[in-house]
Amino acid sequence: MAMKSVEMLESKITILGSLLFELTKKHGDTFADSAKVFTAALKSGNTVFWCGNGGSAAESSHLAVELIGRFKNNRRPLPSISLNSDTSAITCIANDFGFDEIFARQLEGLAKLGDVLVVLSTSGSSENVLRALRKAKEIGIVTIALLGKGGGQAQNLADYAIVIDSTETARIQEIHLLLGHTLCEFAEVDMGFE
Repeated sequence: MAMKSVEMLESKITILGSLLFELTKKHGDTFADSAKVFTAALKSGNTVFWCGNGGSAAESSHLAVELIGRFKNNRRPLPSISLNSDTSAITCIANDFGFDEIFARQLEGLAKLGDVLVVLSTSGSSENVLRALRKAKEIGIVTIALLGKGGGQAQNLADYAIVIDSTETARIQEIHLLLGHTLCEFAEVDMGFE
């Protein structure tokens, strides 16, 4: 039984390695550009917003606190908000305006020119994520979309779209977390918080 679990782990590592290799070939320049925009916003005192559904919501919250708390080094907090974290706002908006508005409505009230929105979506098709991207464009904030399963409509709405070439939700989410951590680490290093 232990051997089967080790073989399964080795298989997942091989799959991730292959996906990451393809990702850097296909989206390396897009990732580099998005990292610069992400860091520039933080350098200017602007806020990075995050959102997603399900597991992507959990990653959204996790990544937001890497900036407001710390990633690797003790440093000043960097402005970062997960639009998934305020349950009172989410339930109020869902109740009064519908679930599709839970992110867009918060952005409308909180975001300003110069901010960045990072969306995480394994499908790129969730209506609440699409509406957040549209609202961000309306406000004039830059959007970065970490996607999978072909990218859905979100890839055409985002300023920077990185689509993981997989249909397996777990592998997509694992790579999204790696990309999010890399954005946070790049910002810390580029801002001199080494």
